[in-house]
Amino acid sequence: MKSLIAFWNILKKDIRNYYLKPPNISWGIIFPLSWTLMQLIRSQGNIEISALLPGLMSMSVLFGTTSMLAVTITFERKGRSFDRLLLAPINISTLVFAKILGAVLFGIINGFIPVVFAAFFINLSGINWGLLFVAVFLMAVTSALLGLLIAISAKEVFEAQTFSNFFRFPMLFLCGLFIPVDKLPALIKPISFLLPLTYGADILNSTITGNSLFNATFNTFVMLIFSLLLFHLCHRNIKKKWIL
Repeated sequence: MKSLIAFWNILKKDIRNYYLKPPNISWGIIFPLSWTLMQLIRSQGNIEISALLPGLMSMSVLFGTTSMLAVTITFERKGRSFDRLLLAPINISTLVFAKILGAVLFGIINGFIPVVFAAFFINLSGINWGLLFVAVFLMAVTSALLGLLIAISAKEVFEAQTFSNFFRFPMLFLCGLFIPVDKLPALIKPISFLLPLTYGADILNSTITGNSLFNATFNTFVMLIFSLLLFHLCHRNIKKKWIL
């Protein structure tokens, strides 16, 4: 019960204090929103909008979650409030779950913003919404854990955002968001399969456009493996760099 109370209070504090910080607004909301509007306005037909939607959703999730973690962790480390959390009598796993859940929620909300705009242009009735939500959720989890892994190494918000951009912008072109993976050069293509966002975007493509490299079961399984691996790395690095 004490762990549950601590979990809820950490999550509530993050939502209240960090969701509307300037870095979250600029990178987590304005950038994906402006990119979404730009792409949807320039699209002339329903087919093109449908083809763009999986990439726009993936990008919104990626930037929303990583921006959230960069802000919460680095602000708290700078103010030394994170040190108090590490000294609290709660499990490190509980702390990590509480930290990433706020980013996951932020990312899920961001991920469906392009869907709202696309609904004004195209018919979305044929989409498997259950599978779509699973894909968005798994992308938010893996992106949040990746953001946490980056934030562990940063001391300032601008450092965390810079490190995040070093990974985020290449992923826009390597994970099949706007350029299909099968059309990438042979030397670059293997890198795509080492990134979890590739498999999440593939699920979105299968549900929205009907085109995918792998089936949804395989993509889901791979993303779960990535989630466990990233969680283990975050857990280990927190104990190694911030505790021992």
